[in-house]
Order: sequence, then structure tokens, then C-alpha cells
Amino acid sequence: MAGEGEFDFIARRLAPLTRGQPGAYGLKDDGAILVPSPGQAFAVTSDTLVEGVHFPVDEDPFKVAWKALAANVSDLVAMGAEPKSYLLNVVWPRSGPEARMDGFVDGLAKAQDAFGLTLAGGDTTSADGPWTISMTAMGEVPRGRTPRRGGARADDILVVTNQIGDAWLGLELRLGAVSIDDEDARAHFDAAFSLPFPPVALCAAINDCAHAAIDVSDGLLADLGHILSASGLRASVDLQDVPVSNFAKAWLAAQPDEAAARLLLATGGDDYEVIAAIPEDAIGRFEQRCEEAGQRVTRIGVLEAGEGLQVTFGESPVETDALGFTHF
Repeated sequence: MAGEGEFDFIARRLAPLTRGQPGAYGLKDDGAILVPSPGQAFAVTSDTLVEGVHFPVDEDPFKVAWKALAANVSDLVAMGAEPKSYLLNVVWPRSGPEARMDGFVDGLAKAQDAFGLTLAGGDTTSADGPWTISMTAMGEVPRGRTPRRGGARADDILVVTNQIGDAWLGLELRLGAVSIDDEDARAHFDAAFSLPFPPVALCAAINDCAHAAIDVSDGLLADLGHILSASGLRASVDLQDVPVSNFAKAWLAAQPDEAAARLLLATGGDDYEVIAAIPEDAIGRFEQRCEEAGQRVTRIGVLEAGEGLQVTFGESPVETDALGFTHF
């Protein structure tokens, strides 16, 4: 890369993101040595974001960094794992990377402090092609316990955190596919898309209470389908029960077909909320802990023996050609 050298950039901007973490060695060694706390194990997840696929071309690099870290943290939250460390690999586009570097690191610094984890290592390089960011994040869970997609049981209550669909509206605004005049609503939807905030305050509650959980990245219905498939269960979801923000309610009120509009919100993705299967004897405790953490939680169904997902709008069945986003 032209301008500042790779190792100068690492020392100046990336090394401070370790925040003195033991085992990271200030990014001066070939790797990190990380040891979980006594009685804990590491939950590990990895995500890759590609310019033009996961975020718009010429997106603010601060927002790119925030979203990249949020995507990984969201997986940890769904595993009931407290975020601790992450590895970062960046392929900078060969033309003009310097214009993105400082803004990107500023976004990392803000996001990692907000989510409670620190940089432990990684790699930087450059190439012809799109800007690509890959992260591997690690969180701590009590050894031998984490809610998995296949752990749900019949009669578990399905819940989802906060609200669904705002990020999809933010993307549609970027694409010019929807028109919204309210400036506050536009700012809200854009932030939901570009600066998501997974419910990190619920990691311990999810670990303590949930039989199964998954983050909502590809769309609520698609990700719920993964729990159903892995657990060998079925469920019915009424789109009217899916929680939406007041701004989204205002948008819905202007749509000619509310059922179709709600289906778009439930399949759009990029929400980075959590769907969880909670046993009946723990649901009250879980809802109380969500309230204490300032997180909204909504019951959207009950798991049953069988297979498949039925989607309705009130009493009417809803046809679903695609339940969410897929890369292939």
C-alpha cells in the first residue's frame, strides 16, 4: 500500500485496540495466547463482509467497522456468550485504502467498547477487488452449557428481542425502493441498517434460560426455520405478533397490503436481534431479566411436535416464496 506502511498502521491504530489484553502482546507477536476464565469455555464465531454485498459501495468506513463487529457479536449473544476478543482480517482495495483506514479503526474502537470486547490479532493486506472484512469473535460461556439451534423442545415459547424490520427499511431507503418523508424515521431506519446494536445485555439471561437461540441476520422467518429444522419441531407465527417499531408502524399504515408489507419486514434480515426458545417454567424469569436490561421481548409462538413453519396474518395463511436472504 502507498503511504503509511502496514506495520506502522498496525502499531499506530490497531495495537491500541487490544486495550492491554493479556496474550495479545500489543500485536507484536505471531499470534495471541488466549485463556478463558476458570469454569468457562470459548464460543467462537466468524463472519465476512464484502463491499457491494453486505454494505453499500462507498459506505462510511466507521459504519462498515461497526456493522462488521456487530454481526459477529450478534452470533455470540445468541450463544449466550459474553463477548471477549476478536481477530480481524482486512483486504483493503488497492486503490486509495488510506481514505478508509482511520474511519474504519474509529468505528472499531467505538463498537468494541460498546459491545465489551477487544482486538487480539489478525492480518491486513490489499488486493484488486472489493473491500473485504473478515472477523472471528470469541465469547465466554459456562463450560458445558450454551443454547444451540437444535436444543429447542416442544412447548417451548418462542420469543424475539426488540423489533424487526427497521434494518430492511434502512436498506430499501438506501436503494431508493421506498419513500419516507419523515426525517426522524429515515435517520432511525438508516441507523438500524448501518449501526445495529445486538442485545449484548442479555447474554447471561439467554444462557441461563434458553433451550435454543439464533440471531436474526437473514430474516426472522428464515432464522426461525433453522431452529425448527435443527430441533425437529414446527411452529406457527402470526405476522401481527412480530414486534415492529413505531416508525415501522407508520410505514405499515401507508401500505396497501399490510400482510405483504409485514412479510417483507419479517424476511428482510440484518436485524441482529435474537430468537429464543424458552421453557414455560423460565419464561417469566427471562422476561423479567429483559425488562431489567432495558430490552423489549415479545412472544411470537409456541413450538410443537412436527415439522415446518406456518405463517399467518390473523386467521389467514400467508404464502411465503422466500423466508429470508441467502447467498446462493
